Amino acid sequence: MKKRIPVFLAILCAIAAVLAVPKKSGGDTTALPDLIVDQAALRQHWIVRDENLKASFCSVQEGEVTPGLRTLLRFTVSTPNIGNANLDLGDPNVHIAANDGLYEFATCHNHFHFRHYTLYELIDPATGHVWRAAKRGFCMIDVEKYQAYPGPANNPRNFLSCGRPGVAGNQGISAGWADTYVWKLGGQYFVLDGGDGQPVVPPGDYVIRITVNPAFVPGPGEPCRFADPNHPGFCHQLPESNYENNTAEITLTIPDHPGRQGVGPLKNEPDITEEPIDE
Repeated sequence: MKKRIPVFLAILCAIAAVLAVPKKSGGDTTALPDLIVDQAALRQHWIVRDENLKASFCSVQEGEVTPGLRTLLRFTVSTPNIGNANLDLGDPNVHIAANDGLYEFATCHNHFHFRHYTLYELIDPATGHVWRAAKRGFCMIDVEKYQAYPGPANNPRNFLSCGRPGVAGNQGISAGWADTYVWKLGGQYFVLDGGDGQPVVPPGDYVIRITVNPAFVPGPGEPCRFADPNHPGFCHQLPESNYENNTAEITLTIPDHPGRQGVGPLKNEPDITEEPIDE
């Protein structure tokens, strides 16, 4: 029995590796996903305002945010797949069993999150200082059709379930669909008043930079799943036909006293009394 365990683990790792390969259409051997960040969705959906964050909010717990009245910059992120293949990760339970490092179980959300799917950065262009957002994990599913998709308009919705231990999930993004994290969701914000242990963000002009499937330099013993062909030494967690279109930026002005009504395209939106989660 003991001799069979390494074989079993090897099989699980092989299955997880196959699941990370995109499903190809027809006989096309060059079909690949292509993830982008919808700049228009980001530009049209943000707000700076004062909010009361409850200690029970998952984003407060996971983002190590001090509960109470906080000044936040909330925003929406949408990551369409404009490629000619689905991004198919399958059931996170398989990846967890294979210990491939792609998923982790989010206790507060009670489902699996993909690690390092998207990088959120708030940047001071004058100093280059970067603030991190409160969001810590992502569940990749088909949320909405991407209207600007250049391919067929009748692509089906395939990925609908985050999954949790003992309950199979099916994560991914179909070609022509987008995984969207609306501004109301947990962690879709930067804390501006220092309530998360970062420096206070002074009033002024800033850049929000969103990068999907960001490049990284593997550490010792860390696998390079997909090498970046244009940037030697850098790797990505997910396969794509084009890694050069993975970033979108917008410029905005953070006011001195936004108040509860807020400043930005989403001003006067109702208060968030219960935090919705991404499922």
